[in-house]
Amino acid sequence: MSDISITSTDREILAALGARLRALRKRRGLSIIEAAELSSLDRTTVSRAEHGDNPTLLTIVRLLRVYGRIGAIEAFLPPSEISPMELIRKAKAKSGRRGEETDD
Repeated sequence: MSDISITSTDREILAALGARLRALRKRRGLSIIEAAELSSLDRTTVSRAEHGDNPTLLTIVRLLRVYGRIGAIEAFLPPSEISPMELIRKAKAKSGRRGEETDD
């Protein structure tokens, strides 16, 4: 069961994110200093991220890369699906480029 829900406060979500970053670092057997060096971040930046102190997206990306979890971004921001209406618009535009008349 996840410790983050729709009713979680921003502070709770950031604390959970920090705890997960800390767990990933420890699973890799890295100290904060090693993680900082490998991610080209300052030690205090890594520490603050692990304490849920509003890490930047760049900090999260760098740490996930070091921890071998950059693919987690896919779950965080999955590619957007094309709506049926967008598919129709694209098909119309494509057929219009071939010299066929369109309704537009």
